[in-house]
Amino acid sequence: MADITSVLHETRVFPPSAEFAAKANVSGMAAYEALMNEAKSDYAGFWGRLARENISWHKLFSHVLDESGAPFYKWFDDGELNVSWNCLDKNIHAGKGDKTALIFEADDGTVTTSTYNDLLKRVGKFANALKSLGVTKGDRVIIYMPMSIEAVVSMQACARIGAIHSVVFGGFSAKSLQERIIDAGAKVVVTADESMRGGKAVPLKAAVDEAIGLGGCNSLEKVVVYKRSGGAVNMASGRDVWWHEATASQPDECEPVWVNAEHPLFILYTSGSTGKPKGVQHSTGGYLLGALLSMKWVFDAKPETDVYWCTADVGWITGHTYVAYGPLAMGMTEVIFEGIPTYPHAGRFWEMIQKHKVTTFYTAPTAIRSLIKLGADLPAKFDLSSLRLLGTVGEPINPEAWMWYHEHIGQNRCPIVDTWWQTETGSNMISPLPGAVPTKPGSCTLPLPGIMVGVVDEAGHDVEKGHGGFLVIKRPFPSQLRTLWGDPERFRKTYFPEELGGKMYLAGDSTHQDADGYYWIMGRIDDVLNVSGHRLGTMEIESALVSNPRVAEAAVVGKPHDIKGEAVVAFVVCKGARPEGDEAKKLVAELREWVGKEIGPIAKPDDIRFGDNLPKTRSGKIMRRLLRAIAKGEEITQDVSTLENPAILEQLKQAVV
Repeated sequence: MADITSVLHETRVFPPSAEFAAKANVSGMAAYEALMNEAKSDYAGFWGRLARENISWHKLFSHVLDESGAPFYKWFDDGELNVSWNCLDKNIHAGKGDKTALIFEADDGTVTTSTYNDLLKRVGKFANALKSLGVTKGDRVIIYMPMSIEAVVSMQACARIGAIHSVVFGGFSAKSLQERIIDAGAKVVVTADESMRGGKAVPLKAAVDEAIGLGGCNSLEKVVVYKRSGGAVNMASGRDVWWHEATASQPDECEPVWVNAEHPLFILYTSGSTGKPKGVQHSTGGYLLGALLSMKWVFDAKPETDVYWCTADVGWITGHTYVAYGPLAMGMTEVIFEGIPTYPHAGRFWEMIQKHKVTTFYTAPTAIRSLIKLGADLPAKFDLSSLRLLGTVGEPINPEAWMWYHEHIGQNRCPIVDTWWQTETGSNMISPLPGAVPTKPGSCTLPLPGIMVGVVDEAGHDVEKGHGGFLVIKRPFPSQLRTLWGDPERFRKTYFPEELGGKMYLAGDSTHQDADGYYWIMGRIDDVLNVSGHRLGTMEIESALVSNPRVAEAAVVGKPHDIKGEAVVAFVVCKGARPEGDEAKKLVAELREWVGKEIGPIAKPDDIRFGDNLPKTRSGKIMRRLLRAIAKGEEITQDVSTLENPAILEQLKQAVV
């Protein structure tokens, strides 16, 4: 593993402007280094100070970190708190009750706002409704909702009464939903009749009915249905209840249930390599601390003046930490969006930034690349002058997409925080602090204060700068997952393997550090290609392809090759129309030479295929497993119901000959 070759050579550096740095929450490298040094000299003292300063505790903890049961670490475990109280009541007591908390823009453009006072009342009513349905502390509630104020209310209401929520992305199939209901042992499902995406209704309640019909959901007692679209649904007598009816007679005050800092706040399922989803379990105190600190440090949160917009769905960890919890715990005003970036027109994102005067915009590289394809003239039609900070999340951003984002959205003045983190880490781990750390396009730069990151080989030994290896976090940190729900042994083997000593968190990403100590993510460990004895990270070949002026997006996978071990297969989306015939052959030759020049002959794709787009889930994630199957010529047997565009698979099967 230590000889993974880094083929990306990026030398551009963008220091923070003096104006931004002067006002930043962490101002200048000396301030960043002071925090890093404090953590190194007194690790427990560092985290204890931050937990006392940033969280309102019902009962203050007396000790910070218990490592005795490693890797089942405990943080602040004799402290008591409530996350909903920290997000809502705390801000109201600070005089922010009339401040706008949420600006919700629906698919059709309708805007609804909610103040902190209003949000607390809505959360109180729904929390009381859940209690009336028999939900108590520790019970699991599945939330299968469209992006909406009600989705946030559902999550906050569970937190208020000590119930454990598990949000399932509204694009997941009935089978996926059924698996999660069974694994979590959920007592209640909260859903909606339908969600609206791109002008089309997506039936959610029907999917819940289908999931229950598949059998095995024996723990489930009630289904609460929010009337979003008014579409026809079947309501099972005695089991199903309308949201508006369940809350109608409920008081709007609900006393928070004070829970231990280690009480599970939520379970979030992530795909496992075996096909069985992994229930990532997060705590209450440590998770909240990670959300708060990263809002303050990475997003340089200015609650009095910022309008913050993270485009992630609450079905993903980004929508938990940077929509439902972090911004509210900071007392921010934030935008929540139901729709898609290209409906009813391709400038929807930029129009919304202009309309709501968004200051901080956090989105995925896949969204940026798909918008690049539509041209730089689109964002130029909108006033983006309110923006002061941009962020990316979900996967490494290739340098050319970073530069487009910097020039055309940030207008060469907004820092970009390229954040590396995972469902399992709960909050940002490696990211520039925008007022302190100079940025490099394509690098997530340096770890957050207190996060002890390293690059190691298969035996857990540090590798030299410039050499690839496994990305690890060497010390436990407050926001990390505590276990996998109901499967502690899988947790241990997956994240704290004995081969690395059993105490270091294994991220599953390959990475290297440059001469300045900056981290460059090279792809998932299982996305590393072994070509003629050279181990290449797929992300770097993708970056080389996207740097070609004809290419908007690319995904690279491997397929077996008799001589080289693995051959490189590239799936490419062009700017403009998809090339066909002789034009496609000519472009294949051009792109092969381009990659050879950018990286070296070893990385030239053996097979390049063109598509109008790539197979993506509705959250914008590229389904690389499907691309691997297509590359190998295998029949696709996996569930493709979560794809935004299943028809694209047939197109990508066509080789250029």
